[in-house]
Amino acid sequence: MNKVKASALEAVADIQDGATILCGGFGMAGVAENLILAVRERGVKNLICVSNNAGMPGHGLALLLETGQIRKMISTYIGENKLFEDLILKGKIEVELIPQGTFSERIRAGGAGIAGFYTPTGVGTLVAEGKEMREFDGRRFLLERAIRADYAFVRAFKGDRLGNLVYRKTARNFNPVMATAARCTIAEVEHLVEPGQIDPECVVTPGIYVKRVVRGEKYERWIEKRTYCTPRR
Repeated sequence: MNKVKASALEAVADIQDGATILCGGFGMAGVAENLILAVRERGVKNLICVSNNAGMPGHGLALLLETGQIRKMISTYIGENKLFEDLILKGKIEVELIPQGTFSERIRAGGAGIAGFYTPTGVGTLVAEGKEMREFDGRRFLLERAIRADYAFVRAFKGDRLGNLVYRKTARNFNPVMATAARCTIAEVEHLVEPGQIDPECVVTPGIYVKRVVRGEKYERWIEKRTYCTPRR
């Protein structure tokens, strides 16, 4: 089965207002930039986006924040995204901030068909408000619900027409686990190859999880925060 779509716009053509989208990436590494741009062009609104963070000014999910297309962000931190911060402070966007380990486990549980799990992370903090708590072996734990979505946008270094994916170094981040936790996973790949050209031992995300594949274009290697070190003399 050839899962390749002709363009990012074609790949996201059925996304409707109010959809929940898992978006891979950490900072700007491993972000499906072309798919996000296509969603912006389509103009769908009231989206719930689940991502480690909301991009950086002018890039990634920040592009959808600029156009007011995101109703709620489920994230682990705000980062240095001033726009995201301003929208939160002005009450113009809903936000659910989750400890990073809990965030990844909630998505993993969603992909594994597990309804929820108990974790000690967040006990005694604002994170615990409104959540069920139980004690195991003298220690308190919170019940966290799994996260699933309508769509997942993942970015891979290489993918074939069947949807088998390989990631590159830290750009892997949340992409593999998100690929398992959506009704429809759309993979944006930097290099598109024919079936059989990827060593099966190297496949991280099997094609069974991927519904659509699109070849990305015009990548720039964004750095969230550039730091310079002065060499010692």
